[in-house]
Amino acid sequence: MAVNFECITRTSLSRRELFDLARSVDAHKESMAGSREEAVAGVTSGLISLGEEVTWRAWHFGFPLRMTSRISEMEAPSYFVDEQIKGPFRRFRHVHEFKDDPAGTVMIDRIEFAAPLGFLGRLAERLVLARYLQKLIETRNRHLAGASIRGI
Repeated sequence: MAVNFECITRTSLSRRELFDLARSVDAHKESMAGSREEAVAGVTSGLISLGEEVTWRAWHFGFPLRMTSRISEMEAPSYFVDEQIKGPFRRFRHVHEFKDDPAGTVMIDRIEFAAPLGFLGRLAERLVLARYLQKLIETRNRHLAGASIRGI
């Protein structure tokens, strides 16, 4: 069984600016400094594109984890999808959608994931992982939305 959640972020950035920031390996590393995320293989800096992969090494829940994701779909600057191809989840899919808004852009993140362990995994998905992942996405999105203020 999979868990789904959605995060909505509004920003004054243009759709193209936000689309590119969301694909930026460097911006992702900056936004995830708290979990010491580093790109260690594949695309390790700059913008990731359709068909490309990145392997992340990070610390979550006190453990070092590695996850390789591939950009499986992309239509610039409207959306892109990254999916885990190797890592800690049975399944992890992240849809990034960008829509024009009178004040700038609305970014909608749709996450679907499944934990690796049977019954215990299903409990962890709902009680711990969903909240934890949503907080990570919200932290990342606040960082991206504030990029124009920081001059990125």
